[in-house]
Amino acid sequence: MADSNHSDNENFTGSYTYKAETRQLLNILVHSLYTDREIFLRELISNASDALARLNFETLTNREILDPEAELSIHLKTDKEANTLTISDSGIGMTAEELIENLGTIAHSGARAFVEAAKNQSGNIAEVIGQFGVGFYSAFMVADWIKVVSRSYNPEAQATVWFSDGSDQYNVEKTDKEARGTEVIIKLKDDAQEYLEETRLREIIKRHSDFVAYPIFINEESEQINRQTAIWRQQPREVGTEEYEDFYRQLTLDFNPPLQTAHMTVDAPVQMYALLYIPASPEKNMFSLRKEDGLQLYSRKILIQEYCRDLLPEYFGFVTGLVDSEDLPLNVSRESVQTNRIMVNLKKLVTKKVIETIEEIAEKDQDKYAEFWGVYSNYIKQGVAIDDENPEKLYPLLRFKTNRDVENWTSFDDYVARMKTDQEAIYYIMGDDEKSVFYSPHLDIVRDLDYEVLLMTDQIDAFMFVKLKKYGDHELINIANADIPIPEKEDDEQSSEEDKQGLEEDYAPLIDRIKNVLGDLVVDVRTTNRLSESPVRLVEPEGAPNLEMQRVYRLLDQEYEVPKKVLEINPKNKIIQQLQAETVDEQLASLIIEQLYNNALLVEGLHPEPASMVSQIQELIEYSLQDES
Repeated sequence: MADSNHSDNENFTGSYTYKAETRQLLNILVHSLYTDREIFLRELISNASDALARLNFETLTNREILDPEAELSIHLKTDKEANTLTISDSGIGMTAEELIENLGTIAHSGARAFVEAAKNQSGNIAEVIGQFGVGFYSAFMVADWIKVVSRSYNPEAQATVWFSDGSDQYNVEKTDKEARGTEVIIKLKDDAQEYLEETRLREIIKRHSDFVAYPIFINEESEQINRQTAIWRQQPREVGTEEYEDFYRQLTLDFNPPLQTAHMTVDAPVQMYALLYIPASPEKNMFSLRKEDGLQLYSRKILIQEYCRDLLPEYFGFVTGLVDSEDLPLNVSRESVQTNRIMVNLKKLVTKKVIETIEEIAEKDQDKYAEFWGVYSNYIKQGVAIDDENPEKLYPLLRFKTNRDVENWTSFDDYVARMKTDQEAIYYIMGDDEKSVFYSPHLDIVRDLDYEVLLMTDQIDAFMFVKLKKYGDHELINIANADIPIPEKEDDEQSSEEDKQGLEEDYAPLIDRIKNVLGDLVVDVRTTNRLSESPVRLVEPEGAPNLEMQRVYRLLDQEYEVPKKVLEINPKNKIIQQLQAETVDEQLASLIIEQLYNNALLVEGLHPEPASMVSQIQELIEYSLQDES
């Protein structure tokens, strides 16, 4: 609203006709009902704040202004008899020419763009008001008529009144006004009486305009309604832990202190401020003020979105707090977020800050990080599984239990630092719980080689390892795969291919017997040198889907038939040796073979009915007792 220095309004008084697109806009706002009508007050207070800021800037170089000592403030006044609400400021003010320029027309085809956007709204016009420069007009959602009385900061300027009832025309006339600034007087509709109630006005100010830089007052009260000071706009060194925690309690009504606080101020590539909290728990208590995921989004200390989910990836939804930007338009519709350059930059900056904050916990306080990981591990794993841009940035945050240490958490870097000199890959195993994977037969070979194995027992691990294939230069390998490239032990290296072939031939009768007993339950039976203690294990046949995808299919309850496995037997195991020696009669041997197969299914989490094994075990016991007698 730049001042034109016109002191004579004669050339600008009279009636004016709105342009066609502005008439369309007014028709939408005057004759339609929308939710979130309260945003009109946010828009008008924001305009008042801008007018005060512009005057403040003007005074830096110009002392020849009207009322130079007048307080910079915003006042709301209600008149229940006249049914009016007045929003006034002591800001830069407007001349008649500026009133016509700023209120009679909308630049950049804003009205036309608004009308097109409004057609696609299902009833909530708050998403598009302001985005096209039509914030002032939002008052017509609650107004029978609007009167704007303004006097410019220029001491020679004449006060002017602008009036519109939402019809095709508006009027501009001279008037008397001693004080500098602008008054917006709204004659409220019958269904908008709530905006005459002080408690309602306080609620709206607290929600949307609590941190406007200038004090806001209602009626004759001397009590300032808004807090005004936004701690997130202070330098982090100026804010203490107690202040951060007090603000967190006010924001969330969570009386447990946050696990971690992050405060950031950035000048480039966008000017922004953020105050972020990692709660002690992602679960919201019954009194929580934050009912949804998402950060508060401010534009120049004006709240424009209560729950903005476009500032962080979905997997960081547990983070609460706010982001404030000088560069962001007062309204950014959800439809434009993905293509808005400022929002894209904000998301990159805020996401980077969250990752750095979590890394800082890990570096400085292992106990606190263990607490964090115990609560938020699945969120980080979800990020690895779904982040298509750069999941690698989350890898250092991952923690695991291992076969060497089931009590403490191990990072990838910890694992790599402990790798054997002849070890190239990082090994892991999946299962339903730590005990089942810890005693898995697949661990036999790595125990012998003294390799460490990550124990993966969360359901989300399968989804994560579909994408997680390498850490740095180290390939990640599931030890349940039949063809993992683990070097042979020294004594195995001495054995020739002929010896191995001979072993297969020696055990051919037992292999045939097992095949006859199990039939088409398995695709093949063979000996292996990958087992040291366990009698058997199940591995994938060539061409089968990888184990991670099989687990994903099972967890999603998709129609999927688990491929039949190859049963590998351990020639060094006593049970297998006795079966091979044929010292066990046919019936008992069959029972043992079936039980070994069911045991292998159980360990793999594949047994369809584990309870059915009870009768088979009882049968084995009965047979054994009968044999003893």
